[in-house]
Amino acid sequence: MNSRTWSLSLFAICALAVVISVGFGTTQINFRDSLAGLAGQSTPDINEIIQTIRLPRVLLAACVGAGLGASGAALQGFTRNALAAPGLLGFSACAALGAVLALYFGLSKFVTPAAIFFAFVGATAITLFSRRKPGASGLVLGGIGIGALATAVTGLVMNLAPNPWALSELIYWLMGSLKNADLPDVIFAAPLTLLGLALLLYSGPALRVLGLGEETAQSLGISVSQTQLLIVAGCALCIGSGVAVAGAIGFVGLFIPHIIRFVIGPDEAWLILFSALGGAIFLILIDTLIRMTAGPGTPLYLGIVTSLIGVPFFLFLAWRQT
Repeated sequence: MNSRTWSLSLFAICALAVVISVGFGTTQINFRDSLAGLAGQSTPDINEIIQTIRLPRVLLAACVGAGLGASGAALQGFTRNALAAPGLLGFSACAALGAVLALYFGLSKFVTPAAIFFAFVGATAITLFSRRKPGASGLVLGGIGIGALATAVTGLVMNLAPNPWALSELIYWLMGSLKNADLPDVIFAAPLTLLGLALLLYSGPALRVLGLGEETAQSLGISVSQTQLLIVAGCALCIGSGVAVAGAIGFVGLFIPHIIRFVIGPDEAWLILFSALGGAIFLILIDTLIRMTAGPGTPLYLGIVTSLIGVPFFLFLAWRQT
């Protein structure tokens, strides 16, 4: 299939996943009632379950997954490093630090803007750090360093938590979850993620040329610094908004682009869009599985599940690189 056919197919699969997933949970709803509930034409109880509880959670899963997948594809394309991912290059750590600081100081209403703000602080720091050495190596070194600093400060904040309950709130938030998703979260995250995706997609043609090498790309009129700025800003928007509403969800941006690249091909310009759709589908399916298996007691956290899936994949990639 060509790229347009693949994109239409993935869009269709993503839309179908949204419709099917709203029927699964502690209360099973058949496909016909799910469609009726989405249109507000089922019973009041089913309409309430689907439109108020499940649909926002599914849409948020799609939004967060799309941002993670596209960011991972863009970072891997720019750095030409199979192990590059938002979590490994500091974007997730900086956004998480902002949210943790808001929770630590009892400013729970400011968790979302704090995560976005610190994502951009981290992005700015990474950009300034890499100015002395523009390109892939500067971005990788700056991202790893800034991410390590953000992780260390997050650990310090948790160490200074005033009581076990405050510490548990920070820890549970860092595990990543969509269990408290609501429509305002979707309204907040979706525009920021779409803007971030637009920036990443705009960098796609340049990434295709950068695959030939930075010197070759510059000789063909590609600005490496401008492409880096687009990617850093796009990742900050996608990852910052995702962390703000769902907590830390790791490794999706690492393995989804690899799976998409293996199935569809290595075209970096199209890979960002395909990885966004693949990330959305993956996170919808995983969160639906969590809803179906969750019982009374301690819930299963989305970030834990994605890490359990992603860590073996990361080790496999690292082993192949050695």
